[in-house]
Amino acid sequence: MSYSDLSSNNNKSTIQSLKLNQFSACISAALLSAAMLGCGSSNNGLSEEQQLVEDVRDVITAKSLTGDPASGRDLPSIDDPKAQLGMKLFFSKALGGEMDTACVTCHHPVLGGGDDLSLPVGVDSESHDLLGPGRFHSVSGEHFDGGPTVPRNAPTTFNLGLWDNVLFHDGRLESLTGTAGMNGADGGIRTPDSAFGEADPNAGANLAIAQARFPVTSPEEMKNFGAFDGTNNTEVREFLEQRVGGYGTPPGSVLPMNQWLEEFQSAFNAPEGTAEELITFANMVEAIGTYERSQVFVDTPWKAFVEGDDNAISDEAKRGALIFFNDVASGGANCASCHSGDFFTDESFHNIGMPQIGRGKGDGVNGNDDFGRFRETGDAADMYAFRTPSLINTSATGPWGHAGAYTTLENVVRHHLDPQAALDNYDWSQLAPNIQAVDMVANTQSAIDTLEASRTAGTAMLENVQLTDEQVNDLLAFLMALTDPCVEDRACISQWIPDASDSNPDALRLNAVDENGDFL
Repeated sequence: MSYSDLSSNNNKSTIQSLKLNQFSACISAALLSAAMLGCGSSNNGLSEEQQLVEDVRDVITAKSLTGDPASGRDLPSIDDPKAQLGMKLFFSKALGGEMDTACVTCHHPVLGGGDDLSLPVGVDSESHDLLGPGRFHSVSGEHFDGGPTVPRNAPTTFNLGLWDNVLFHDGRLESLTGTAGMNGADGGIRTPDSAFGEADPNAGANLAIAQARFPVTSPEEMKNFGAFDGTNNTEVREFLEQRVGGYGTPPGSVLPMNQWLEEFQSAFNAPEGTAEELITFANMVEAIGTYERSQVFVDTPWKAFVEGDDNAISDEAKRGALIFFNDVASGGANCASCHSGDFFTDESFHNIGMPQIGRGKGDGVNGNDDFGRFRETGDAADMYAFRTPSLINTSATGPWGHAGAYTTLENVVRHHLDPQAALDNYDWSQLAPNIQAVDMVANTQSAIDTLEASRTAGTAMLENVQLTDEQVNDLLAFLMALTDPCVEDRACISQWIPDASDSNPDALRLNAVDENGDFL
């Protein structure tokens, strides 16, 4: 071998060595890069936090969410004169048959637009102005049994103007068109005063106004069993308009004072109008419905996130959103199959085996069961089905369930994951000791058995889902992000509560206090 050959071989070896070193350097760099990716980056260069945001935004796009369920709707301001009149009527005990209850008795803004009770105590309470825990039925009250008198949980009045199909747990008040964004204003509305599927000619302009016509006709809620006992719905409404208007001869006590006419003249812009012309039940509920429709509380952290603020909700809430929206096969809980859209409800009816407590609606062997939507339709598929609630402000609007059987949001979430296990492990300590629950297990088991039959038939929406405690906490964090901070801020919510600067036309304003005697 010549020197030149040796030199050539040495050069080749040197070149190969250099190439090997370069290759090793590339491998090392690649491994280092991979290690960095494993510490918080993904293959597309996003951090775990950024990827989480992108995943949630992909879901938002897929679901066509805007974050704002009030968008495009014609909703009144609380400053509207009719809303102001409605607020005063809403807080007046003049609308109670025996003048011991008001609309606000079961729907106070400080209490989430409800009453913070599993089941309400309407008429004949021990203390008429005490709302929430500590409110009890008087021993001298009609049908006293020590427990609450109203058989279903008081639904929130918040965002009442955002419903388009049905109101009440069983949907007994229903828009016949269900047009999105209209709140029932574009067609007939079926009410308990009309046959199923038929429009009530006196329902009013929208679902909120139609709803306001009925609490005053319920003996347990407002009508009572005294002067108005034995009267029909039409007579009750006529008596109330005469009482508030100061005309006619309605039964029962007269108002301590009456300055309502000038209030109606101002609200309806009719300074020369008479009491008989202006103080009608139709105008009363129009004002109340306007007040209720002004209770728009949708400025949630979730809305801010959907609109572009990546930091508006926590990482836990973002993970919870994926659990909420994704189906079970994708690792989610499929909550959005029923709690859909920006308002988080399909406005439909489902049996999810919710615990049945309280007096019931006269159904079942002992009359203390509640067959839900079936009571309206007579359709076996609707047995034990109740309206899907909106989840906007859900953390502030408990207790939860048609009978308020769950007093923590975690408990109601876990019920959805496995209703049978939830019944078997029900925490009785969450119930007030006076609540009627002697047949709770039997009645609830009947609902769950009906649910299981629907599952077998392939018609049930609710699936059993296994989530870890961490996943449940993430889901709860997401649900908490659906609450408008205003509803938990007394100063913010005060716009919907009359104060000393507001006129008190009949001296019957319900000035609510809690069980400690503190004003709400």
